[in-house]
Amino acid sequence: MQTWDLQLPIYQQLADLLAAGLLDGDPAEGEPMPSVRSLAGQYLLNPLTVNRALQALGDEGLLETRRGLGMYVRPGARQRLRDLERDRFLNDEWPRLRQRLRRLGLGPRDLNWEDVQ
Repeated sequence: MQTWDLQLPIYQQLADLLAAGLLDGDPAEGEPMPSVRSLAGQYLLNPLTVNRALQALGDEGLLETRRGLGMYVRPGARQRLRDLERDRFLNDEWPRLRQRLRRLGLGPRDLNWEDVQ
């Protein structure tokens, strides 16, 4: 069962969760997203919240609405999302992480990129 952070809007957290799936190729480009009703049931959320999360992904150019069919993953969405996430990481997260690593006295030799679990 998904737990939600009360500091962020739930629709944004769901959009981030769905975006992570898109980065992993689920669903693939050109394929339909699960329905609002399906996602609402899966995450125990109000359908309006789910709709807002899907709309946020659509606003970022990742999904397209096909009238009468639902939301589909746009061609190129995965690369677009990867580019957006890389930019967000490098501009927002990395400076804070780098500062924390310096405070802790950690350098490149202390970090093992290959031993990821």
